[in-house]
Amino acid sequence: MTAHDRALGAFYGLALGDALGMPTQSLSRAEIKARFGEITDLQDAGPDQPIAANMPKGSITDDTEQAILLGQLLIAGKGRIEPAELAQRLIEWETRMRAKGSQDLLGPSTKHAIEMILAGYSLEEAGRHGTTNGAAMRIAPVGIAADIADPERFIRAVVQACQVTHNTSLGIASAAAVAAVVSAGINGMDLSEALHLGQQIARQAESHGHWVAGGRIAARIGWAWSISVDCDKALLADLLYEVIGTSVASQESVVVSFALARQVAIGQMTAFEAVCMAAGLGGDTDTIAAILGAMLGACLGLESWPVAMIEQVKAVNDLQLEPLVQGLLALR
Repeated sequence: MTAHDRALGAFYGLALGDALGMPTQSLSRAEIKARFGEITDLQDAGPDQPIAANMPKGSITDDTEQAILLGQLLIAGKGRIEPAELAQRLIEWETRMRAKGSQDLLGPSTKHAIEMILAGYSLEEAGRHGTTNGAAMRIAPVGIAADIADPERFIRAVVQACQVTHNTSLGIASAAAVAAVVSAGINGMDLSEALHLGQQIARQAESHGHWVAGGRIAARIGWAWSISVDCDKALLADLLYEVIGTSVASQESVVVSFALARQVAIGQMTAFEAVCMAAGLGGDTDTIAAILGAMLGACLGLESWPVAMIEQVKAVNDLQLEPLVQGLLALR
């Protein structure tokens, strides 16, 4: 399997996870079960979907759109992201979403940071409250473009992508963990090794940004693995939803993605089954499934995803990620 195939697996895995979680996002686990049963396929969003009302099955959300935006900026900047440019592009993106009547707008950390920038605060200061999963959800392009073989340089690239909106120990550590798994996967590392490297890089990266209180990402990943290792599927979903949590907090949703990826690494489920479980958990389902899809796709390749479903996501969103992926790999 080539690096190109793994990179496509990561980006299309992100889009597929996002689309699977689109109709279930912000719903409780009980509501999802009542409306959809078990998620095994792409679904339309109903009229009472709180964020994506009436969106057709296969539609992507902010997770994929902002990852594409970040990827484009990386290519334009020859591997460097200009913080002011990222802030401006995020403002423009939300303006377009509002014009379309979408409720799928900037997340709490990104929104707060952008408001601070518009009020004249420095870029360094703007992201000092960003602890949610917004940086981790869009970080996959950094994992494709930057090689984890040089960890210090790699972490610098992650920090650059995070600092405008998530300039905190939690925001940066969670994004670094996800990007490291993607980067390691593209280098051909197996899933289990890549996940442990992601945990290790989270520990290294948490010294960057403003320190904030909260369970540390690396420690919580290890804890999540230890408590979920012998769970059967029904018990696992309860554990992830009720004990670890599925909110936008990075120490919940990103950690849940790592717990599910570990289940794939130990052979308890396939990549697609894991992403479907993520989409049915409740809470921030589209982001959990998108992050998981990116990590699994990077390690297992494009072939881990159902061909017809990827084609449907491409068609519904007019999505052609091949040129973007080639540009990102050229930076690597």
